[in-house]
Amino acid sequence: MTERAIQISERNIKEFELFLYERENAEATIRKYKTDIQTFFRFLGEERVVNKLRILEYKEWLVSQYAVSSVNSILASLNQFLEFQEADFLKVKRLKVQKNLFMNQEKELTRQEYQRLLQTARDEGKVQLALCIETIAATGVRISELRYFTVERVRKGRIEIYNKGKYRRVFLAEDIRNKILLFCEEQKIQEGYVFATKSGKPKDRSNIWSEMKGLTEKAGVSKEKVYPHNLRHLFARVYYQYTKDLTGLADLLGHSSLNVTRIYTANTGEVYQQQLDQIMKLSI
Repeated sequence: MTERAIQISERNIKEFELFLYERENAEATIRKYKTDIQTFFRFLGEERVVNKLRILEYKEWLVSQYAVSSVNSILASLNQFLEFQEADFLKVKRLKVQKNLFMNQEKELTRQEYQRLLQTARDEGKVQLALCIETIAATGVRISELRYFTVERVRKGRIEIYNKGKYRRVFLAEDIRNKILLFCEEQKIQEGYVFATKSGKPKDRSNIWSEMKGLTEKAGVSKEKVYPHNLRHLFARVYYQYTKDLTGLADLLGHSSLNVTRIYTANTGEVYQQQLDQIMKLSI
């Protein structure tokens, strides 16, 4: 019996990209899929007839080159591509990973580090960047959702967001709302995007992330900890610490699963160790 195989070409990547666009995937998601599939094509080289054995060889190669989380992410993209090619029979299982109940302390951004980043941005005269950092930390929005912050919405005190096929409202605390409005007044922004480039386009992940990375040395914060999504995690931990309201936090973050929200509120193993030590001292 001949093993089933398919033949693929560069044109398939363009068709897959169009499919993702029509499916209304986010731009960043489309770029991620495209990059992952191009990695697969580079592995294949000139031989573009693909069977299950070739796919398994690729999986082994990925394991030798990337961290487990990256391997699973790339395989997820590949499986989506194979499904689009109507080649479900070639799809592969992702690597099994033992669930980690604790946050990696080396990647957790503490409140003190956040404050140092914020102050460094202000000291460097990067007023807009400082406000971006503070806004994400004060609301828990995704970096891609900053484009929904317009003067008109901020004045109302709530940001209406339509992202990933879902609609939600983000409410602004009075303090951050006043800071944003003051910034708009000082910068003479009367309407439209609050966080924009000089050309008037909304700032995106790459703009803000690269600027944040430039603060790390003076702020004394590890580069491993400085990326916009970590500010969202910080918001989640602080909110949950004060409210213990996991369901409400899930709504604020736009999560459809509480399991995802639990990941955001995870403490480091060191915190649990301290709590355990304290319990033992009290109980013995």
